[in-house]
Amino acid sequence: MKLSDFIYDLPEAFLAEKPSNEREECKLMVLDRSNKSISHHTFKDIINFFDEGDNLVINNTKVFPARLYGNKEKTGARIEVFLLRELNAEQRLWDVLVDPARKIRIGNKLYFGENENLVAEVIDNTTSRGRTLRFLFDGSYIEFRQKLKELGQTPLPKYIKRDVMEEDTEWYQTIYAKHEGSVAAPTAGLHFSKHLIKKLQIKGIDLSELTLHVGLGTFNPVEVEDLSKHKMDSEELIIDQETANEINNTMKRGKRICAVGTTVMRALESSVSSKGSINPYNGWTHKFIFPPHEFSIANCMITNFHMSKSTLLMMASAFAGVDFIKEAYNVAMKEKYKFYSYGDAMLIL
Repeated sequence: MKLSDFIYDLPEAFLAEKPSNEREECKLMVLDRSNKSISHHTFKDIINFFDEGDNLVINNTKVFPARLYGNKEKTGARIEVFLLRELNAEQRLWDVLVDPARKIRIGNKLYFGENENLVAEVIDNTTSRGRTLRFLFDGSYIEFRQKLKELGQTPLPKYIKRDVMEEDTEWYQTIYAKHEGSVAAPTAGLHFSKHLIKKLQIKGIDLSELTLHVGLGTFNPVEVEDLSKHKMDSEELIIDQETANEINNTMKRGKRICAVGTTVMRALESSVSSKGSINPYNGWTHKFIFPPHEFSIANCMITNFHMSKSTLLMMASAFAGVDFIKEAYNVAMKEKYKFYSYGDAMLIL
């Protein structure tokens, strides 16, 4: 497959700037791979497609306020700092993106907050846009992390042009988020409300949790025509023994396993044993899934409508079929579905 197979034009009117008023009230497109049919529903109807003993696997990662704005020493230039990952807690080293990158050099200092009591020094240039910062802060590590939280903003995707609102702190987080570490939300999970989760549990549908901390690599567009040459950024993945047992038992019973989002699908495909079961996992994954790919664990997936040239679109195409996804996206535009992070949902059976 080539990059050019995954390029499409989307008018701006289809971009979702905000989520639905109620999480479960967004649109849901259902793709049935067995007969290549497409049907239209509301997300809360998803309960009708699952039976007792089926298993929805969810990603319980939590988004942290990763976008900071500081001022460069001497010039006072406003610099955006996007926290990617903590490299060393004791030394307060962070992997970050800076914008505009051309203005930042090794040795530069950046000042944050009204009182400028949080300072960062650039100690390494890791990529053309990336930097390693050492934060200088007179306080404990707990106080330092609290200060980052106070100064940081919810890291909404760049295509959302409006200002970040207070509501985004809640909107851009799944209701089952537990473990902080993502710079982007696992968006398929945003459609679940507490009420819908309760109804699923009452029906006897299992929910298994894993943690994959989403990095920007998931959302960065692919830049090479030959997909086999694309390198995914590594993301931290944790699947504990309990979750592995639950998924393996569901498989033994022949029940349905649904990956809630591309992050879960990638997590599952990263931890498959030679026998086709799930192993516990604690480490990093840089698995890139694109067509053709034989999936080992999940037999259905919930996902959103993804950006042109994105690894997420490629994974959905690997699961549903390239032509079927193209047809679905064309139908979605005709039916005025909303796309991207705050957009509508798709269930692939």
